[in-house]
This record gives sequence, structure tokens and C-alpha cells, in this order.
Amino acid sequence: MADLREASITLSTEPASVRMARGYVAAVLAEWGLPPGHDVAENVRLIVSELTTNSVQHTCGHSPTFTVDVLLERDETLRLGVTDSHPRRPQRLPAAVAQDNGRGMVIVRHLAAECGGRVTVTPTEHGGKTVWVTLPWEDRAVG
Repeated sequence: MADLREASITLSTEPASVRMARGYVAAVLAEWGLPPGHDVAENVRLIVSELTTNSVQHTCGHSPTFTVDVLLERDETLRLGVTDSHPRRPQRLPAAVAQDNGRGMVIVRHLAAECGGRVTVTPTEHGGKTVWVTLPWEDRAVG
């Protein structure tokens, strides 16, 4: 495998884009050897869903689009990034505090940790941010 595989999609910040982002990432992972239905693929699908839903719901019109980046580095590390142009960082609310909203990042952090990964947030050059989820990939490919 190459040292780096990359895939990216930019979508409008509207609810229908969440489903499109999930489908896109699932197709990319399947192409890279992780079939739909695999436990890791399902965790990644939920992570993508939560992060893109956050971009749609919480950018308050400041970000007309969001971008999903999928990187597979040296067949060892999977990195998922969701970038929008809103400068506000995700809130870290404990699950007990959040009622109907605000649990997205708690879920993302839990799923990442369950897979042996981590979550980071980095500012972008133009005032927005990227939420990165890094997961180990070794022995994940089934194909």
C-alpha cells in the first residue's frame, strides 16, 4: 500500500449532507479494505455522523460548507477530519449535563477511545476548525 491514501468531500451545511458524508466515508473505507458492517466501519460511520451533524447544527450560518477528509497513513493510522469555517470549538459537555443536544462530542470521544484512538481540534488558516479523529488501522482491513 502507498504511504498515504487520501479522500475528501465538501458538502453544504444542510441536514441531507450528513447522510451523504456517511455514505461517502463508508464507500472509501470499503475501497480500502474495511467492509460495511465491520465493527470499526460502524464506529467510524457514527463518528462521521456526529461530527457532520455538529457542523450542520452549530455553525449558525457561519459555514456554508464543511469538508470531510479521510486519510490512511502507512496502512497503520486512519485519520478523519471534519472542517468548517465557524471559529467556535466544540463544547465538552458531560453526558449527564446534555439533555437532547450536546452529546455528540461525548459520543465521538467515547467511540474513538473504544477503538484506541483520540480526538483533537485544530484551528484552520481561515478562522475555522477541524475536528480530527485518529484511529489505529493495523489489522483492520479484512479484504
